[in-house]
Parts: sequence; structure tokens; C-alpha cells
Amino acid sequence: QGRLVESGGGLVQPGGSLRLSCAASGIMFSISTMGWYRQAPGNQRDMVASITSAGSTIYADSVKGRFTISRDNAKNIVYLQMNNLKPDDTAVYYCRALYVYVYWGQGTQVTVSS
Repeated sequence: QGRLVESGGGLVQPGGSLRLSCAASGIMFSISTMGWYRQAPGNQRDMVASITSAGSTIYADSVKGRFTISRDNAKNIVYLQMNNLKPDDTAVYYCRALYVYVYWGQGTQVTVSS
């Protein structure tokens, strides 16, 4: 059974950086499309960034130029490097894997505040 475990969240000041990691097990990671989503209180869960098995990436307009998604197929890990963080980036960040089935992680809290 597939499992995704996120890590790297925390409290950071505006303008700061964080790197989220998502470790995958029990899935066909190298051929899965991996994504990061986020959900703030009272809001829907929205896509932040996605990377295909071929390495093609897409980003939400709100994070373009600040966030970078990458993957390490040898380690079954997908990363989200977040720079120049803003208070509006505060949310629970979820990792998602897609290949026939969809898997979600449990989420990691990111809080951007001074």
C-alpha cells in the first residue's frame, strides 16, 4: 500500500525559506506524477506545484519564481523549495502521488509570520 510522509514544515519569518520533503513508499514512484498541494483554514486544497515522471513542472501563479519542485527517483523523494515566503503561504502542505491511483500524505504545517 502506498504511503507518503511529508517533513520540513515549520514557522518562518516573511522572506524566509523552507524545504519540504515527501518520502514515498509502496508506489511506483519513478513513473508517478508527484505534486504539492496546500490548504489554509476555510479554503479548498489547491495545487502548488507538480512534476511528471519526465521532469516537466507546473506551478500555481502565486508561487512562480519563488517555489521549486524537484524529485530524486533514486531515493523516492519529492522536494518543494520555498523561497521568499509570504504570510499568504501559510497552510498545511500535502504531497500527492498519481499513477492510476491517487495517494496523499498526512500534511505538514507551514506558518509564515513575524
